[in-house]
Parts: sequence; structure tokens; C-alpha cells
Amino acid sequence: MKAHSASRMGLWIVYVHSFDSSRMKQWACLLFVLVLMVAQSPWGADVRAQSSPGHHKVSIAPGTTNNQHGEHADGGWEGSAQGVAYSEFNHRFAGLFVLLFGLAELGHALRYSLPFWTRLILPSALGVIGAYLLVWSDHEAWPIGSLSFVQTFSGQDPEILQHKFYGVFASTAAASETLRRIGWARHPAWAAPLLFFGLTGALMLFAHSHGNHPGNHTIELHHALLGSLGIGASISNAMVSWASDASNHQVKRWEIAWGGFVIAIGIQLLLYFE
Repeated sequence: MKAHSASRMGLWIVYVHSFDSSRMKQWACLLFVLVLMVAQSPWGADVRAQSSPGHHKVSIAPGTTNNQHGEHADGGWEGSAQGVAYSEFNHRFAGLFVLLFGLAELGHALRYSLPFWTRLILPSALGVIGAYLLVWSDHEAWPIGSLSFVQTFSGQDPEILQHKFYGVFASTAAASETLRRIGWARHPAWAAPLLFFGLTGALMLFAHSHGNHPGNHTIELHHALLGSLGIGASISNAMVSWASDASNHQVKRWEIAWGGFVIAIGIQLLLYFE
């Protein structure tokens, strides 16, 4: 038994030393900086405040419809304590997954020796984001709220409709990218959903409004920045496809830009506040 354990330990040591130590240090430093940024963000401040004695926690669980605590002066959800917490949670939840697939895309752009399955992080993350938005994007919308399916998608509330469309966009791009990356769909047209929906979603952010919200000006600034980063990411991703016949250096440069823009979007979503 001891000999078997020693043998396994020896294999583990060889496996660990097979990694490029300099690359491990680069990724460790990057993750350390990201942790610090999140810890110092409004999200981190909320977490620290909630852990302090006597703090009154506001429920942000998906699907909650209780508006008793901290309602806005007009009695509406927008701008209330729970409404703000719910919205910030949704943005930061999405930001975590955007950051995750952005790091994976940047790792491949830098030609790191990553396992094949890391190519599926992007469609997997988009699938999680899409499913989450389709169900929990708005507490009053279908399927968790009082509005029916028809009312939710009728356009009566443009904010809700845009959130649901983002869910559709992300889910569709996730499906097409999965087929592309496992080799089942090789035609260049299969790359169109991610390009089209990415650019469309970025442009929609410039017209996205949270209605009667006291912090609307701040929200619009966040959305303008996210939209600008989204346009940069879409252009970079498009150039990766268009430059496929160019030099490897040029393709790599656009791939790095794509990964960098996606990471910036993820960080901005994690730092989102209202």
C-alpha cells in the first residue's frame, strides 16, 4: 500500500512539473488581481457588509416576488432595495461566466497548452447565461413572475423584452459554437450567430433603459461602456475569421484582442452597480 501511494505521489510530482512554471505564475498573478478587484468592488463591499453583525440581508434569490423591504417611493420594483440587489446580482452572475470564457479564449490566443475541453468553456458559459436570463432575468416576467408568456414577449416592457432576447441570443450562440468546436459544423456560416448576436446585443445596450429608476444615469453609463466593449469584441472576433488566410501573427493579434475585450466585459459586469 505504501509503495503504491509513493508511486502515485511520484506521478503527481512529474505531472505538476510538466507545466510551464512561468505560465502558471502569469495565470496566478492574473487571478490574484481579479480577486482583488472583485473584493474592492461594490459587490465585495456588499458581501462584507452582509457578513457584519446586525446587517439586514435583502433576499436576491431568483424568483422572489416579495417587495416589502425597501420599496421605491412610488411602490415599484425599479429602484427599490430588492430591485437593485436583484439587478446587480444578475449582472455579476453573467459577468462571472463572461470572465471565465474570456480567460479561456485569451489562453488559446496566447497559444498556451490547454486541454481541448477548454474550447467548450465559451459555449458552456453562454448556455448558462442564456438559460439564466430566460428564466430569472426579471422577477415579474414569465416564467417566474405574474406576467404571462405573451405579456412578457409582447413588448409592453422594453426592458424585460431586451433581457429575454439576450437570453435567446446567448442560447443560440452557445448551440452554434458547440457544434463548431466539436467539429460537427465546419461551414464558416456557423460562426455568424456569435458575431451577429454579439454585435446586436452590444448596440442594444445603448438603448437599454431601466425605466423609472433613480440611478438611471449611472446605469446608462455602465451600459454605454459595456456596449463599447461589446462592439470592440465583435469586431475583433469578426477579424479573426476574415484574417484566417493572413499571417499567423495577424490572426493571433486579433484573437488576443477578442479575449481581452471579453475579459474587460466580464470585469465591468462584476463591477456593475446601480
